[in-house]
Amino acid sequence: MRHPASFSLHQNPRPDHEQKQAALGYLNEAWAEARHDGVDGDCLAQASLFAALAELVSTYGEDAVAKFAEGLGARVRNGEFSLTLARQ
Repeated sequence: MRHPASFSLHQNPRPDHEQKQAALGYLNEAWAEARHDGVDGDCLAQASLFAALAELVSTYGEDAVAKFAEGLGARVRNGEFSLTLARQ
């Protein structure tokens, strides 16, 4: 299969942790732009959760994502998503 010259295939993709850091950077930029345009943080959060869960469901299926989501309550209580305590 031929690809346009501007399209590059990575033979050795970046490690998972590097991809996650890059993705977080892109999301932070998009979030800041939306906030600058007046989009409410709660609306952004709900839309982001919907998009993330929809992507996970399309990748892993509903049962796997439901099982993953069951553990989110404990992770929130443990501070994994609190910015002052982030352990990334």
